Amino acid sequence: MERKKIILIIFASIFLSLIILIIFSSTSSRPGRYSMISGGRLAMVEINGAIMDSRNVIEQIERFNSDRSVKAIVLRINSPGGAVGPVQEIYSKLTKVDKKIVASMGSVAASGGYYLACATDYIFANPGTVTGSIGVIMRFPKLPGLMQKIGVEEEVIKSGTYKDAGSIYRKFTPGEKQIFQETTDDVYNQFVDVVYEGRKHKNLSREQIKQIADGRMLSGRQAFEKKLVDELGSLEDSIEYAGKIAGISGKPRIITIKPRRSLLERILGSSLENKLNGILQDHVSLRYEAPI
Repeated sequence: MERKKIILIIFASIFLSLIILIIFSSTSSRPGRYSMISGGRLAMVEINGAIMDSRNVIEQIERFNSDRSVKAIVLRINSPGGAVGPVQEIYSKLTKVDKKIVASMGSVAASGGYYLACATDYIFANPGTVTGSIGVIMRFPKLPGLMQKIGVEEEVIKSGTYKDAGSIYRKFTPGEKQIFQETTDDVYNQFVDVVYEGRKHKNLSREQIKQIADGRMLSGRQAFEKKLVDELGSLEDSIEYAGKIAGISGKPRIITIKPRRSLLERILGSSLENKLNGILQDHVSLRYEAPI
């Protein structure tokens, strides 16, 4: 029994240390200075990795929208999606931009990544881009067997029947499962609404959208055939198109903001930071996220 307590204390200490590190590192999430890729009349906002926080991206959008020298924005998406709240916050900010926005899909622009593309005026995808995955998922880790083996129990005093719904110590009751399903369905319908609004110019009906909004992933070419994207093309093609609709003569020059790297990102790298943030938030969040 003493050995089990020591193991639990060690795991708890590691978990707490990671949480403190993430909280500390979040203070460095502000965007940094302007840099020029090849000059400047267009701006590029990059969405990379799992979307777990909206602040950095929203600050970039606000700065570019208020900059009179920026005539249009290219939204470069390399993301499988992420938590519903941050995705919706970024989407809302994009819809309030008074400049043209062109989406450029990289290797992956799925689920929440595609959700954000629907806020733009025109969507480019590579033929092999992984996109689609229109849907929502809510995960609940369940560890009753493990807890029993290591001798951990939970006693609950609650104010209502469903206050401890989703506990890792036990399985769902039928009533709990129904409630979570209803919540998931509601957030799913919000996604369908966004796709419908974003693809009206392609005359897609809600019924047509729901036929492919079952979580399936699509290639860029398949998405083009199903009218989920406007054109097949590279990042360079999207920049050229954005420059054209912005009235820029010659080759457009791109303004970007180099985000400041958080402490955790410097230690683990951005991909590992996103995965760790995802693990820590898995128990409590709805996700517009592809399982890749």
